[in-house]
Amino acid sequence: MKRLAVWLATAGGAGYSPFAPGTAGSAVGIVLYLFTRTWPLAGQAGLVVGVSLVGIWVSDVAATYFGREDPGQVVIDEVAGQLVTLFATGAGVWGAVLGFGLFRVLDIFKPWPARGFERLPGGLGIMADDLMVGVYGNLLVRLARMLLPGAW
Repeated sequence: MKRLAVWLATAGGAGYSPFAPGTAGSAVGIVLYLFTRTWPLAGQAGLVVGVSLVGIWVSDVAATYFGREDPGQVVIDEVAGQLVTLFATGAGVWGAVLGFGLFRVLDIFKPWPARGFERLPGGLGIMADDLMVGVYGNLLVRLARMLLPGAW
């Protein structure tokens, strides 16, 4: 079970990327989004909730496995945050690229109150900041869609 949890927490190994593992995890989120973007809204919501809940558990297990509170290899939080960024936006490939960039910038800077969410215990703290950043990203993607309707 521990091996499965670590595999999921690292998004199938993307978290072992020697260069920018968080970006690799976000890329997994983009691919997952592109395969599921035509799902009904309830299906998309179920995916976001499912990845988030599983993410809390596997992040907790992986933190113990790696011996650190928020190991760099754990990127399921980026996958979930990227899915939240694009949730119900109707973004196509270019919109997904925009969402990817927005999420990565927001994840680096972690605007208030996202940074504070990292202090939550265990897997919840690992996941919560990225989910909050995903909400900000979603709002910005929606704003971009309103301002640049032809780019979608």
